[in-house]
Amino acid sequence: QVQLVESGGGLVQAGGSLRLSCAASGRTYSSNAMGWFRQGPGKEREFVAFINWSRGITYYADSVKGRFTISRDNAKNTVLLQMNSLKPEDTAVYYCAAHIRAGGSYYRPADFTSWGHGTQVTVSS
Repeated sequence: QVQLVESGGGLVQAGGSLRLSCAASGRTYSSNAMGWFRQGPGKEREFVAFINWSRGITYYADSVKGRFTISRDNAKNTVLLQMNSLKPEDTAVYYCAAHIRAGGSYYRPADFTSWGHGTQVTVSS
């Protein structure tokens, strides 16, 4: 099992930036990938970004492409999400997730095996 702790959320004005961090511990050697998801008020959890641990392959949701950047620090077992040009619709609790099940998809929350507790991001207009 992998333990995940997110940090870096907060309140920011539209157009501003935040950087989220996800620190992984435990059986990190067994994890193949990390993802960021978010859940806004009254909404389902949705995919934001993905990164493969070994090759650094990344994918993004269309809604954040060009504004958000996911990166990894393998030595520190940490994944970052740099969020620029934030919009009010980016307001949500942001979760990091680890390890995709065999045959799973990078954009489906149910296919990730470990989750953090989330960090709140609020973007004011």
